Amino acid sequence: MKAPMRLLLLLLMLVVAGSYTFAADPAPNFKLATMEGKTIELKQLAGKAVVVNFWATWCGPCRREIPGMVNIYNKYKDKGLEIVGISVDRGGWKDLKPFLARNPIAYPIVLGGDAEVEAYGGIEGIPTTFFVDRKGNIVSKVVGSMEEADFEKAVKKIL
Repeated sequence: MKAPMRLLLLLLMLVVAGSYTFAADPAPNFKLATMEGKTIELKQLAGKAVVVNFWATWCGPCRREIPGMVNIYNKYKDKGLEIVGISVDRGGWKDLKPFLARNPIAYPIVLGGDAEVEAYGGIEGIPTTFFVDRKGNIVSKVVGSMEEADFEKAVKKIL
C-alpha cells in the first residue's frame, strides 16, 4: 500500500474510533456567561487542567455522562481540574434553565453557539469533549459519551 493511502487509512481509523490526540494545539479562547451571569473565559483558567464539553439537554448520551463528570470534577477540582459544559441548545436559556433546575451540575455550564463550535474545528456530534492541559493546549478530543472510568483516565493525563 502506498504511503498516502496508509495515511488516509490511519486517519479514517482515528475518526471511526472517535478519539483524537493532538500535537499541542492551543485551545481556542471563549468568553461565555453562566445562567447566573458569571463570565467564564478559557484564558482565565490558565494553569488548570480543563475539560471543555459540548453538549445539549436533548442529547441522551450527553445527559448520561454528566453524573460521572460531576463525580470526577468533585474528586479532582482541588487538584486543578476545571470542567466547562458548553451547551449548544438552540433554545438557549429557555431550554437550559429548567434542565439545570431539575439537574444541578457542580461545574460551570455556559451557553455556546456557532462561533464556539467553529473555533473548536466544528463538532461532528455531541457530546464532544476536549481535554486541555495546564499550558492551554488541546491534548485529546473524544466524540461521543464516555464512561466515568475512561473520563477519569483522560483527566489524569492532563492533571
